[in-house]
Amino acid sequence: MKYAHRLSIGGGAVAALLVIWQVSAVYGWIDATFLPPPTEIVKTTIDLVRHGYQQIPLWEHIAISVARALVAFVISVVAGVPLGLAMGLSPWTSAVLDPFVQFLRPLPKIALIPLTVVWFGIGETSKFFLIFISCFLSVVVGAAAAVGGVSRARMLAAQTLGASGRQIFRFVVLPNALPEIFTSVRLSIGIGWTSLIAAELVAATSGLGWMVMNAGTYLRTDVVMVGILFLGSIGYLLDFAIVLTQRVIVPWAGKEA
Repeated sequence: MKYAHRLSIGGGAVAALLVIWQVSAVYGWIDATFLPPPTEIVKTTIDLVRHGYQQIPLWEHIAISVARALVAFVISVVAGVPLGLAMGLSPWTSAVLDPFVQFLRPLPKIALIPLTVVWFGIGETSKFFLIFISCFLSVVVGAAAAVGGVSRARMLAAQTLGASGRQIFRFVVLPNALPEIFTSVRLSIGIGWTSLIAAELVAATSGLGWMVMNAGTYLRTDVVMVGILFLGSIGYLLDFAIVLTQRVIVPWAGKEA
């Protein structure tokens, strides 16, 4: 199916949902207190753009959340990819670190909030740590699995041709592992972005996650919906940016014979 065709079908499905949603609100099938209609959400968005939320401009809430997530994400990739590669290449390194990684990775990060506050206080460091640890562990596991999936036959063939260990890593392991590494990076940025709300529970006074939680306590479901739409849209754009980066850096992904 062509991309334009898929786009038109997807756009039609979204438009149909919005119409049904609006009609349901107009005829009272859905209580607007619990699920405001699209027209109300548009009005609220315009009001937030003009006046902000809790004396803070909307763009500032967005910028703060994006900055928190991106800083933690970039550092997690810079630190996590080399560690994951080391675990994939060295059985000893994997044996030492894997128990800790596998224990912490499925642990709900919201459970770490009390310890994070004790360790780092209620400032930006604690918020950074919660997002970082969510991304970091996924990147490590993904990079290690990517190396483990590299064809041993290719590595042996390169070794037979006289390639050194460094050359095998540079010309065989890394090119074959990069597509899977990028996949894990895409997953990790999604996990990190969803961890943003948990991070902004830690004595925050700004950010999209905080805005959603704060509005929910006052039953401002229209503000909650606007925040959710922005969170989803920004998450989509971040994921799309990773896809574009992968196409530039790893153009051979999905084209191996």
